[in-house]
Amino acid sequence: MFKKLFGLGSKTNAETILAPLTGEVKNIEEVPDPVFAGRMMGNGVAIVPTEGVVVSPVDGEIVQLFHTKHAVGIKAKNGTEILIHIGLETVKMGGEGFEAHVSEGQAVKAGDKLISFDLELIREKAKSTITPIVITNTDAAESINTTVGVSATKGSTEVMKVTMK
Repeated sequence: MFKKLFGLGSKTNAETILAPLTGEVKNIEEVPDPVFAGRMMGNGVAIVPTEGVVVSPVDGEIVQLFHTKHAVGIKAKNGTEILIHIGLETVKMGGEGFEAHVSEGQAVKAGDKLISFDLELIREKAKSTITPIVITNTDAAESINTTVGVSATKGSTEVMKVTMK
């Protein structure tokens, strides 16, 4: 009876997604790439970074780390799957300027350093530094609320709230 009255023991399906980078938070539609802007990879936000560090936006597990280290996939405890794609057309850099601090299968806490990258090198060699943060299993989400138009601090500013079905 107390469990029902006070919600004790019930698991929440909501997950707060913190900014994985420091920078300006933009609407996903502002990404100059039709795949991300059209939400083909999923709904989310984008950040124009002001420094070259990506941290985990949630407590969870690294489910994918691209060999070129330009993107990382994280699964949150509530099942939310998050892709952080550093810059646009950065796969062409072949890993140059990127350093991973985690590996696939590793448990992470919100704020843990995942990847360091050379922001100036990306400005020189890639299409853009804008970094999409997308929920790749958007179809499994009941709701995705985003916060855009703010200056975010990595590991502390809430950029999304995802509730799974």
